[in-house]
Amino acid sequence: MPKVTLPAFETDDSPHVILGSGLGPYRYQLISDPGGLTQFGAFIEELAPGSASGFRHWHETEDEMVLILSGEAVLVEDSETTLRPGDAACWPAGNPVGHRLENRSDAPVRYLVIGTRNASDVIHYTDHDLITHKEGKARRYLHRDGTPYPQGGKK
Repeated sequence: MPKVTLPAFETDDSPHVILGSGLGPYRYQLISDPGGLTQFGAFIEELAPGSASGFRHWHETEDEMVLILSGEAVLVEDSETTLRPGDAACWPAGNPVGHRLENRSDAPVRYLVIGTRNASDVIHYTDHDLITHKEGKARRYLHRDGTPYPQGGKK
């Protein structure tokens, strides 16, 4: 296949449908989609100072990994680890370790993200009363006890 032309970085700071805002803005650039890949997703993400990659979470059926390209991020799990260029972190599917990256520095941090693209997955949010069931593009949001959140809305 010839060299893939990557799209420009896009900016997103939209709130989570259940958990709301508070993560700060980030930019991302898709790599896998322009290349026609369907079995895994790959993109570059850039966190501005003060931003976080998401709410701490883990996946039942999807592997995830990050590779720091530039800048410095703090990996927040049950403890914290500073990641610098060349450092990687991996989360195998089903490993119940909630994780996220935070940019506590005064410069952007840029990293490569690669993850499985399963049609079905269950995502657990470690610090919140939320479990998301993913079926294709559809999402069901449940409390940990299994009761549903109001359709498409806040608690």
